[in-house]
Amino acid sequence: MEIDYSKNSPQPGSGGAGVSLSKVTLTKANRTVSLSKQGGGGQLSVNLNWNARPAGAGGGGGGFLKRLRDAAAGGGGIDLDLACLYELADGQAGAVQALGDSFGSLEAPPYVRLDADDRTGAAAGGENLHVNLRHIHDIRRLLIFAFIYSGVPAWDQADAVVTLTPASGAPIEVRLDEHAGGAPMCAIALLTNDGGNDFTVSREVRYVGGHRELDAAYGWGLQWTAGRK
Repeated sequence: MEIDYSKNSPQPGSGGAGVSLSKVTLTKANRTVSLSKQGGGGQLSVNLNWNARPAGAGGGGGGFLKRLRDAAAGGGGIDLDLACLYELADGQAGAVQALGDSFGSLEAPPYVRLDADDRTGAAAGGENLHVNLRHIHDIRRLLIFAFIYSGVPAWDQADAVVTLTPASGAPIEVRLDEHAGGAPMCAIALLTNDGGNDFTVSREVRYVGGHRELDAAYGWGLQWTAGRK
């Protein structure tokens, strides 16, 4: 089901009718939205933020300063990685992720760039991917995903949220707060080119056992080898 936001009244200075400036949360009941309806264009930013120290992680003892040091070192906490699979219009496919130092590029294929790897969750800005929408016609589809690189694979405790923010218009939010049965990886959102200059953004929130299982579920057809960061 696609959400119709055209009934929302444009805010003063929004520059066009039918573009909602309110945050959009994709849910099981309302899974998809057109990026152009949210003011797509320019650059799309994808942010992952989470609670690096869920209740009970590391025992919670030792005082405030010790907990700060533990958070900075990642001790007992959860380290999430934001990443994506890409498939370009010319058939090129691959992954943008910290594993293997595959950080991508905005001005050259795949037109997707990962800022940095936050290993502790302590960075206020979390982890960020950027998509150059000036090359949207070169991109067939993108699968935004995250995986727990270290720490207990407990998505319901990590309180993770992914926010896709167009250059103008409303942010699109997907929350990863379900019990995943120990699966370390989550397919979050699938961006599919409509054949022109727009992406349909679909909520996935599908928990899988790793890269190969993710690939098989979405038919990417990549060859995977062990990687480190």
